[in-house]
Amino acid sequence: MARPAHALIDLDAIRHNYAQAKALSPNSKAIAIIKANAYGHGAVMVGKALSAQADAFGVACLEEALELRESGIENPILLLEGIFEPEELQDVDQHRLMIAVATYRQLQWLLEAKLEHPVDVFLKMDSGMHRLGFAPEETEAVYQQLAQCKQINSVVLMTHFARADEADTSFTEQQVSCFDSAVAHIPAPCALSNSAGILSDAKANQAYIRPGIMLYGATPMGTDHASDALLKPAMSLRSAIFSIRDLPVGERIGYGGRFVCDRPTRVGVVAMGYADGYPRHAVDGTPVWVNGHMSRIIGKVSMDMLTVDLTDLPHIKEGDPVELWGEHVSANLVADHSATIAYTLFTGVTRRVPLRYVNE
Repeated sequence: MARPAHALIDLDAIRHNYAQAKALSPNSKAIAIIKANAYGHGAVMVGKALSAQADAFGVACLEEALELRESGIENPILLLEGIFEPEELQDVDQHRLMIAVATYRQLQWLLEAKLEHPVDVFLKMDSGMHRLGFAPEETEAVYQQLAQCKQINSVVLMTHFARADEADTSFTEQQVSCFDSAVAHIPAPCALSNSAGILSDAKANQAYIRPGIMLYGATPMGTDHASDALLKPAMSLRSAIFSIRDLPVGERIGYGGRFVCDRPTRVGVVAMGYADGYPRHAVDGTPVWVNGHMSRIIGKVSMDMLTVDLTDLPHIKEGDPVELWGEHVSANLVADHSATIAYTLFTGVTRRVPLRYVNE
């Protein structure tokens, strides 16, 4: 029998979440962000599941785009980080990809290229993230260079929000104001909002939105935000109890003996560890769903196993199913108990955890 650890991916949930993004910004096209293997959910399968709905897909780099093209996906694809060397423009041209331009080096490569097909460009402005993008005062001049280039089909103006997941929307509003002022005289459509921007109260006028983490059912706004109820979890990380033992008061569990039994304790061992992608830093008390009942982690997470408290669940037996996050346990809640975020949980699921799909 195979090791029971696996991740169940509900593709209908992803379709639902994409529809929610569109509903929240009904006048915008939505670029479904499926970089990083669709945040660990499987880029090809997610791409195929959304191909009939998605206005476009967003990936980080050329390699991710080519994987989609090779699988037969024909939707427009945007390289969010653009190109890293000029030779990549040959594949951009051949596979009709859209590219972000965020540096002068990328701009020069594009202007000097010999392309068979005009390319669609997303011109990135730095409105306060200070990671990539042209300064506000440089953006109009860069746009003019692109607009005058015969190899450019269209230009979309883009920026990225740094703090749209915060309850205080003032910084996001500053970014929107900065962006609007810088592009006021540029006759081009705009793309501003990531998932947090879509779900935030700070709204922006935009022709394109870029839903990412929300596609997979986790709100970047926190589990107490109203957006949590809008989304359906797409990944259920699952395993099973494969050993049970009883320990007396005073016994310690796991590496370092972090958890000390303060009562006679029934301990379940689960086939799931940090080599599967479950966070090693999950604290005692991190919630775990065991065959219809909520339990908790006790003891440090090991490479291949973790231990849960079954003291109040005497009916649980070896072989019973366990959900580490998903429908019954929020990934955001697990992340909160592990000093991390849901993004790292999803993208951290390792290759030894098979992905199984429903609602293809």
